Parts: sequence; C-alpha cells; structure tokens
Amino acid sequence: MAIHAPVLEDDSPLSRLDRGLYRLERQLALLAGLAVFALMLLAVVSVGGRQVFNQPLAGYVDWIQQGMPLIAFLGIAYTQRDGGHIRMDILVARLSGRALWAAEAVTTLAMLIVMALLVWGSFAHFQRSFDWGAPLFSRDSSIDINLPLWPAKLLAPVAFSVLCLRLAVQLWGFGRAFVLGLAAPVAVPLVVSVADQAAAEAGHVSGADD
Repeated sequence: MAIHAPVLEDDSPLSRLDRGLYRLERQLALLAGLAVFALMLLAVVSVGGRQVFNQPLAGYVDWIQQGMPLIAFLGIAYTQRDGGHIRMDILVARLSGRALWAAEAVTTLAMLIVMALLVWGSFAHFQRSFDWGAPLFSRDSSIDINLPLWPAKLLAPVAFSVLCLRLAVQLWGFGRAFVLGLAAPVAVPLVVSVADQAAAEAGHVSGADD
C-alpha cells in the first residue's frame, strides 16, 4: 500500500498556496472516488438486468468509456501532493541537504515540462472532438448509444493542468529549500525512510492510526 509522505505547513505564501490547491485536489479526488462507486452501481444494474429481465443496461460499455478518465486522471495531482506516486528512491534516499533538493527540483522540472506538453496535446485532441455547430457539440460519439466523447476528452487537459500547478508549487518549494539550505521545507513531500514506511504500514494494518 502507498504511504503518503509528510508535507509541512506554515504561514508563508507558499504554504497557503499549497493548502488552497490541496483543497481543489481533494475535491477532484472525491469525484474520482464517486466515479468508481457509480461504475460499480452500473455493473450491478447491468448484471442484475441481465439475470432478472434478460436485458442488460443499454450502453454499459459506453458509460464505462466515459467514466474511466474520471478515475484515471482526477486523482493524480492529489497523489502527487502527498508523494504517493511510485518512484525510485534508491538514489534520492541517500541524498540530503542541498543535493537532495537539487535532485528533487530537477526531476520536478522534468515532470512539469512533460505534463505541459501533455496538456497541449490532450487539449488539441479534445478540440478535434468538440464542435459548436454539431449535435451535442460533438464530432464523434460512442458506438452503442452515441454518447458524445468530448466531455471525457476534456478531463485529461483539465486534470493535467491541475497537476502542472502542483508541480509548479513543488518546484518553488524545492528551489526555495535549495537556495536557503532548509532542512524541512514546506509544501513538498519529504523523503520517508524505509524504517518509517514500515512503521507506518504496520500501524495502518494494525489500526493504530485510527
């Protein structure tokens, strides 16, 4: 299981910006969770309809297609804020001080560049699907019940844009820590040792953190 890294807070403008963005990220993650629940209900309705009435839910696959971007994209900025994404800590865990913050800043900048390119590409993909003059503003639709696909395609650039904001905040935090030589900067996920991860997982499993 993923153990979130600690993120320190104070009254600085950076920390206030971090907390404000975190509120948005939590709302998006909540929407992703509700989408999972809704798709589960759709599966129950479809299977139940097939078994009881010999008639599954019409367009079940189409609704799954619409719901998957909600699940896949809306929680990525929230996870990035808490350091929950999988990454290789073999090298980073051996660094400390300015060397650690420099390595974190370089990798965060690389991610920010990649995500900015993905925002541009995914928005262009959305534009190819959206048309003000078309029925339901859509140039393409799902195969079964003809749901417009542009709402699902819009989710990617929106979620990626929020992630870009998160990466920009973290880049600011790592850069500030590097310049000032901070030991425990705010608004960035701190490196968690293997021993601390094991203790946190043990506490989570045993219910000690409830």
